[in-house]
Amino acid sequence: VPESVKEGRFANWLANARDWNISRNRYWGTPIPLWVSDDFEEVVAIGSVEELKEISGYKGDLSDIHRQHIDNITIPSKKGKGQLHRVKEVFDCWFESGSMPYAQQHYPFEKTDEFKDKFPAQFIAEGLDQTRGWFYTLMVLSTHLFDKPPFQNVIVNGLVLASDGKKMSKKLNNYPDPTLILNEFGADPLRLYLMTSPAVRAEPLRFKEEGVKELVSKVFLPWYNSYRFFFADLGILRKEYGIEFEFNPQQTIETTNIMDKWLLASTQSIIQFVRQEMDAYRLYTVTPRLVKFVDELTNWYIRFNRRRLKGENGLTDALHANQTLFEVLLTLSQLMSPFVPFMCETMYQNLKTCLPKTWRAGEDIRSVHFLPFPEAKNQYFDKDIERAVSRLQSVIDLGRFIRDKRTIPLKTPLKNIIVIHADLQYAKDIKLLESYIVEELNVRSITVTSDEEKYGVHYSVDPDYKILGQKLRSDLGKVRKALQNITPAEVKQFVDTRKLVVAGVTLEGDDLKVIRNLKSSATFESHSDKDVLVLLDVELDHTLISEGLAREVINRVQKLRKKAGLQVIDDVVYYYELTADPENELANVLRSQN
Repeated sequence: VPESVKEGRFANWLANARDWNISRNRYWGTPIPLWVSDDFEEVVAIGSVEELKEISGYKGDLSDIHRQHIDNITIPSKKGKGQLHRVKEVFDCWFESGSMPYAQQHYPFEKTDEFKDKFPAQFIAEGLDQTRGWFYTLMVLSTHLFDKPPFQNVIVNGLVLASDGKKMSKKLNNYPDPTLILNEFGADPLRLYLMTSPAVRAEPLRFKEEGVKELVSKVFLPWYNSYRFFFADLGILRKEYGIEFEFNPQQTIETTNIMDKWLLASTQSIIQFVRQEMDAYRLYTVTPRLVKFVDELTNWYIRFNRRRLKGENGLTDALHANQTLFEVLLTLSQLMSPFVPFMCETMYQNLKTCLPKTWRAGEDIRSVHFLPFPEAKNQYFDKDIERAVSRLQSVIDLGRFIRDKRTIPLKTPLKNIIVIHADLQYAKDIKLLESYIVEELNVRSITVTSDEEKYGVHYSVDPDYKILGQKLRSDLGKVRKALQNITPAEVKQFVDTRKLVVAGVTLEGDDLKVIRNLKSSATFESHSDKDVLVLLDVELDHTLISEGLAREVINRVQKLRKKAGLQVIDDVVYYYELTADPENELANVLRSQN
């Protein structure tokens, strides 16, 4: 693992294997147990200490069988050649490494049953450079002895290099002090940085301190803040409703909220995925998916459900939301514990205070590392909801892109967003979740339609000539010229059939990137992915601008609350004084948008 090393580097080395000189002319090492006559015509291979004592007649202690203790031992010749002496050579140290599965058990002299139970090993792990070293010598000796490999899986990691691509060197001092990295960022971010790096795909990693720092800001802090947000919400429930929260899985089963169902379904999917991939030892697919799940928890679920979690939609809805969030935070602490052991343990110890006394009765729950790895719960799976929310995310991402492109902040409301897609099910999915789109993109209304002509949608292609050049070779020139005259109708035909004949050459699949947009519009700005086209009404009037200013005022007040160290449950009185407002713009906003 990864498969490319097996089929490439290792397979090539085996196919062209050279003779292995297993002897070395050194003093220190494991002596080769061959006793020979002076003419090398008589050779005796010794298989144990007892055999050596019996054949040689040696009566001394042989608990240490290095050269200085056995080179003086001789064996009488059975062919009349005098005394046999041990050869001077010692084993290549890689022969010793390759003997590891047997030597560590002292097999075959003892622990025979234990050895048979553990051989071959379920997995071994080492660096890419061991393809021609340890991996190879293990394979050679095991094949000779047992006619099978000594391992079921080999986990290969790449080499960790300095940021300049050179080997880390004390002389060059081209790497950061590991102690300083641990003290500044902690062990968990460093572990996760390495486990999400190219090194787990057997590729070289250029170690950069900035990469660890980025992981802290993009993964660890949002994740930790979601955990803190949960406990802050419990304070609100305690203050507003007199509720002491206790986990009740029945309430997560009963929830009817789409986003609750999506988060619970996504959690089961990630559990299933992690188990499947870890069973196959593909660590390089697991950690990126877990990091993505943390992002979905923090930037999608919590962002969209803040009001529900705080109880603004009533106690029942708040309990469903918080029960859902608690279950996912608890499950995530278990899922991530092999990769982020310290932070997960800290979170678990606090989350555990919300568990009923009957939870996992009879089991040792003192530590998250004592718990069994999570099992997917079939009652939560819902592929339809996962599909719908995935489409919601696509639409929102496209809308955010348009706002960024036109430098219109999210605080400024816009009139309308138009989602164009030909699939009826796609339209149903978006309509099901349209309230989230309206709120997140801060638009007054949403239109879902398949009518491209009404909005003047234009089709064009963006060929990747580098890829096409490899495929078409000498035909590229005429295809390039013909593509300049391709019509929107022909592009639409390509979208429907995934085939298009251009200058006598058939283009298929991903040969062409299709672009859908508006030719020109003062009202709308468009953006699309491979699936859906989004139009955003970017015209601003006085009312929209005033609402945007009002949201900006709220944002400043919230920042002051944070600066003052206030908690969510703290009631405050705030005052304002306008020091400069020449056109009474802010004064009007504060009156009209109160």
